[in-house]
Amino acid sequence: MARTSTKADKGGEPKPASARRGIQSIEVGFRILDAIRQAGRPLPLKELAESCKLTVPNVHYYLVSFQKVGLAHQQADTGFYGLGPYALRLGLAALEQFDVFTTARPAMAELAAITGQTVFLGVWGNKGPTIVYRVEGSRSRPLLELRVGSVLPLLSSALGRNFLAHLPAASTRDLLDQELASMRKSGEEKKYSMRDVEAMRQEVLTHHMSRCRDALLPHFTSMSAPIFDMLGEMKAAITVMGPVGSLDDDLDSDTARVLIEKAQSISEVAGWTKAMISP
Repeated sequence: MARTSTKADKGGEPKPASARRGIQSIEVGFRILDAIRQAGRPLPLKELAESCKLTVPNVHYYLVSFQKVGLAHQQADTGFYGLGPYALRLGLAALEQFDVFTTARPAMAELAAITGQTVFLGVWGNKGPTIVYRVEGSRSRPLLELRVGSVLPLLSSALGRNFLAHLPAASTRDLLDQELASMRKSGEEKKYSMRDVEAMRQEVLTHHMSRCRDALLPHFTSMSAPIFDMLGEMKAAITVMGPVGSLDDDLDSDTARVLIEKAQSISEVAGWTKAMISP
């Protein structure tokens, strides 16, 4: 079995290898499977070989083995090659094992360290957008309104606006109707028409994140980026919140860019790809 070697310096201390060695044939085989995945359809052998930049006989050898274990399947009528039943079972198993809480924690810690502000993870709970985890930054202020377990509004929180934009309308309709009715009843200055709500949705989808300033808490602003699964469905969101003027909430700011990058890195662990982003 191949093992990674280390070289000793003049003092006798071993130096770690610059890179971990792997099995090249497995990496080549993955290129073939990934070419089928990216094509989104079964491919003829020649086209598959060209997309992988491999010879036809070489690709065929791999496909014979992949068919034996169920990773690839050859169509009886066309002879084209597609992903097999075991590839589907692998994908479903990976989806079941994905834990957004465990995956998000390191990314949230990095975001809190970069911004110095409070970062929290939210999911869609029985009563609406719910905080399930929170990380404090070096400049965070106590935010008792944002405890773990707190349920946030749809219209006046960045987390809520995020879910409002990405979940099916049927999922958010009851809560949205309640909030609109409550605003009308209380005579609040900020009233939203359905046209305003739709404009809010479109802004979130355009910028791939939501923003809410001076709404949930006075003099505080927040930005929230969605976390998707392999089917492109929103499962959670990470949100950064801080005082207006202390947190740069410009939608084109470095803070916004880092927030989106962290959310997308979590999504990619779940099987989501940037190709799923609507133009």
